[in-house]
Formats: sequence, C-alpha cells, structure tokens
Amino acid sequence: MSDNDRERCSVASTVNGDEGIALLSGLSKEELITIIVDDAKNWLAHDGLWFQAVEKRYGIDVAIEADIEAWRSFTVIEAKRIMERLGMKPGGGIPALVECLKHRLYARLNLQDVIEQSENRVIFRMLDCRVQSARKRKGLDDFPCKEVGVVEYTEFARTIDPRIRTRCIACPPDKHPDQFWCAWEFTL
Repeated sequence: MSDNDRERCSVASTVNGDEGIALLSGLSKEELITIIVDDAKNWLAHDGLWFQAVEKRYGIDVAIEADIEAWRSFTVIEAKRIMERLGMKPGGGIPALVECLKHRLYARLNLQDVIEQSENRVIFRMLDCRVQSARKRKGLDDFPCKEVGVVEYTEFARTIDPRIRTRCIACPPDKHPDQFWCAWEFTL
C-alpha cells in the first residue's frame, strides 16, 4: 500500500468511513475548485430540471409555488451551514450577510457584487445569472424569478440576522438595466 493510499485510508476512518470524502483528501487545490464548481453546476441543473418537470405536469404557476416553498426551506439550511462553516452566530448584521452571500452555491456560478455598503445597508446585485444568461442566449424571455427571489433573499438574510429587512430593487419579470439581472437592498 502506498503512502497516499495509507493517508486516504486514515482520512476515511476519521470521516466515518465515507470513501467519497476520503477521496478528496489527496486532491490538489485546483482539483478541489473544479469539483466545487462542477457540484454547483450539477445542483443548478437539478434545480432547473426539477422545476421544468413540475411546470410541464402542472403549469408554471404551480411550479413557482413549489419553488417558493423549496427555497423557503433551502435558503435557511444554506445560510445556517455557511454560518457554521465560517464560525458565525446569528446577529452579525450587514457585514455577516455580505460575507455569507459570497459563500452561497450561486456565488460559484454567477457574477455578483455589493455596492453602497454601510453598517446598516447594502445593495446586492446579480450581474450575471447563469439561468437568465442561458435563456437570453436561447432567445427566451427572462425567467420571472422575483416571487421566488423575495422569499429566498428574505429568508437567507433573516437567518443571518433577524433584524435585516429585504427589499427587491428589480428582478425579472421587472425591467432591469443591462448591468444586472436583479438587485436587492438589505437594511438593518
């Protein structure tokens, strides 16, 4: 058995014998980054295929309602896991929210930024959205994600700090400038 194999076996025993996790221990930083990005793409592909299946069977209104309920739970789980990974407790205000937004799965795929940040307010913008850009390339209308986004961003921010209030500045089907797909204001 090589030293690499022994190290992997040792790591496997420390993570309850999970071979999938153990296999990551011997990879380079570049390989791990590739896996993280690929996993985010897979997650987004599954999300889109799930939505399309519900839409095909029940129509877009039902699909959006189901998506809202899924995001209502998922965004809280995601926020809690990010805070745990970063060693944060709820109540960290706008700085904690801004940091957590950088660690979402979307942040691995989409181009986003933060402007006008202060201790009590920030504007978050999705400059390039993988879903919306793909629709644009295919000649399709913007996906009307505002209803879902309101729940998603409100619950994410509230999980980070219950004092944070969320306001949608623009999100499809709203008109938006070419510079961003959606923008959100968070205030403490």
